Amino acid sequence: MDIFEAIMMVCFGASWPASIWKTIKVKNPVGKSIIFLWLVEIGYLSGIIYKISNPDWVIALYILNALMVGTDLVLTCRYRRMRARGELK
Repeated sequence: MDIFEAIMMVCFGASWPASIWKTIKVKNPVGKSIIFLWLVEIGYLSGIIYKISNPDWVIALYILNALMVGTDLVLTCRYRRMRARGELK
């Protein structure tokens, strides 16, 4: 059954690199929801905790996805602060 969980994680994770790239390129996080990003991050972190107690190889996908969401979250917060201070146009 791990294969189906892995497929789900790959499908969910496929969109994060594009989201990160767009955030870096545009430097305009308008329309991105911090709450949504935090909810997704908490979900991945919960999955990691579960996988620590029931280890298998899919934990690597949870970690990878959590890192990507965390990156997007940090970039979004950073660019919002920079825009609020007038450092970005």
